[in-house]
Amino acid sequence: MAANRVYAIKFATLYPLYLQKAERKGRTKAEVDEVLCWLTGHDGKSLRQAVASDIDLETFLAKAPRFHPNASLVTGVVCGVRIEAIEDETMRKIRIMDKLVDELAKGKAMDKILRA
Repeated sequence: MAANRVYAIKFATLYPLYLQKAERKGRTKAEVDEVLCWLTGHDGKSLRQAVASDIDLETFLAKAPRFHPNASLVTGVVCGVRIEAIEDETMRKIRIMDKLVDELAKGKAMDKILRA
């Protein structure tokens, strides 16, 4: 999938998929929200507004209040691509977000997910 097609995905389309993935593995919406808020600097209200709006992934990440400085500690492979090898900043942020939700769904402890 080309980067521009990924960037055009609506956050409101992706968010329920994140929820489904986490909830299938016994995690909660609150935990998904905590991970996304930690990463992007959104609070609960602004995250809900982003979900309710027609915002795409590129805009969601570009307008994030503050991308967490410890996000650079998120490493590993998502969709067969090593996160730390991704040169495009927006694509790297998308993959970091995917990785955090994957870790949540796999049962990893929240303090480990949030790189505390």
